[in-house]
Amino acid sequence: MSTHYDVLVIGSGFGGSVAALRLIEKGYTVGVLEAGARFSDEDLPDNGGDAKRFIFQPQLGMYGIQRIDLINDCFILAGAGVGGGSLVYANTLYEPLEPFYQDPAWAHITDWKSELAPYYDQAKRMLGVTEYAKTTPADVAMKKVADEMGVGHTFHPTPVGVFFGGPGQPEGETVADPFFGGVGPERSTCINCGSCMTGCKHNAKNTLVKNYLYLAERNGAVVHPLTTVTDVRPRPEGGYEVTARWTKAKLSRKNAVKSFTADHVVFSAASLGTQKLLHRLKAEGSLPAVSDRLGVLTRTNSEAILWSTANDDEVDWSEGVAITSSFHPDEHTHIEPVRYGPGRNVMPLMATVLVDEVEGEKRWKTWGRELWRQRNGLKDLYSLNTWSRRTVVALVMQTLDNSITTVWRQRGPVGYMSSVQGHGAPNPTYIPAAYDAVRRLARVMRAKQAYGAVGEPLGMPLTAHFIGGCAIGDSPETGVIDPYQRMFGHPGLHVVDGSAISANLGVNPSLTITAQAERAMALWPNKGEPDSRPELGAAYQQVAPVEPKNPVVPVEAPAALRLPIVGVS
Repeated sequence: MSTHYDVLVIGSGFGGSVAALRLIEKGYTVGVLEAGARFSDEDLPDNGGDAKRFIFQPQLGMYGIQRIDLINDCFILAGAGVGGGSLVYANTLYEPLEPFYQDPAWAHITDWKSELAPYYDQAKRMLGVTEYAKTTPADVAMKKVADEMGVGHTFHPTPVGVFFGGPGQPEGETVADPFFGGVGPERSTCINCGSCMTGCKHNAKNTLVKNYLYLAERNGAVVHPLTTVTDVRPRPEGGYEVTARWTKAKLSRKNAVKSFTADHVVFSAASLGTQKLLHRLKAEGSLPAVSDRLGVLTRTNSEAILWSTANDDEVDWSEGVAITSSFHPDEHTHIEPVRYGPGRNVMPLMATVLVDEVEGEKRWKTWGRELWRQRNGLKDLYSLNTWSRRTVVALVMQTLDNSITTVWRQRGPVGYMSSVQGHGAPNPTYIPAAYDAVRRLARVMRAKQAYGAVGEPLGMPLTAHFIGGCAIGDSPETGVIDPYQRMFGHPGLHVVDGSAISANLGVNPSLTITAQAERAMALWPNKGEPDSRPELGAAYQQVAPVEPKNPVVPVEAPAALRLPIVGVS
């Protein structure tokens, strides 16, 4: 027997959780299919070395919160579990820079900055965004770097989704729901332990299981954890049949296959998961009409992840939340100091020695020579037990127009997603401003060396922000989805996650994913009412958002839904 919902949401990250709450408010029955496990705060990893609970690799019997994947042109970090990327992200919530709105890939459709502005405001209030108020050792060091580079004036604290309480409130204090007028959960004030990205065990990080998804479930949405979608296909009578398997099916065959039906399906499995699934379904014939633009304009946020590891742990560089400040070495580049909480950590296994590009020489040769030269010091880099306390990661993002194109390959009976270079400049594997900054950071920290990601010398940079690939367009020839985030070619299918981001952001993407999702869901009709959006494939026109029949958050609460009035600024 199949379980039927009005709407099935594949994935429970920023896009999927917004969809679940807003559609429940509009009277739809909603099921959420999540490949990862459900974690209470107590179930989260103790640290980044707790590999079984930290890393998500089901084929190895690991069902944690951190995915590590790769395609031809990059290594990818992504989230897993009920709450998606919010479990492992750095709770950093910036609005993007001007080039994002003006990117020619989508700027001709509408004034995106104006249209998205009220939804950024809504997203910030739902995610509890506040500016980080302390100054940590990493901030002091990064400010010195910015000053050395002549851009100290661009240094500023980070907007973060963490609960700190009011002025003078002690760390670790539990209080009643501070955001949702009493319908949300109790929260505890942040203790600044730096463990945001290995899973906050202290009820302070504003993950989706504390806001959107919490509210959706308590108002009727049904979340199915450890449920990996394997097929989505149209039904003759309308709607879609969705087949899934238990993510741990290799451990037991009992009840391994699940069947669902839905009138609408929302793909929200993050850019990595959504693209993989859609590529396979298109190739295998389940969804043959998916646009051939699938995979085009996939972005890595033009990113580099580098780090400096101090020689000793005299200074605790892990103090604070994951990201506490940032600066701009030039108009295109944004650099943030990042830390992991104290304790054992497997992330330094992604590091290697830092090497520049040398004209006329293959970079892997330069890397091999430098690796040999530094061989005696590698034990310090790979000291998993002390790495977090001794390390500041430099997360570098750019707004430059570069992309890759994901493609589906077949090797015998096995299909897999790969990539080729795409529109614009090549995906960067060497950002000189980033290398300059991290070497300066190493000197400030009195470290012997700065380090890079293991894939960079091989032409595969590491990104924590794999976005795009299901870009918004005005037709199937220019995009995978329309400006309302409905999928061309298959009425009733929608994409609401990071794959719908259509330009490099130059900042952390979570707030933009949330804002775009808020806008898309605001334009849905209440169940049973007429749809004011134009027919799929028609020319774009701005339509008024639809007030939900059953809003969950009281109107007097800080995070109450406040929809814009179209035509009134």
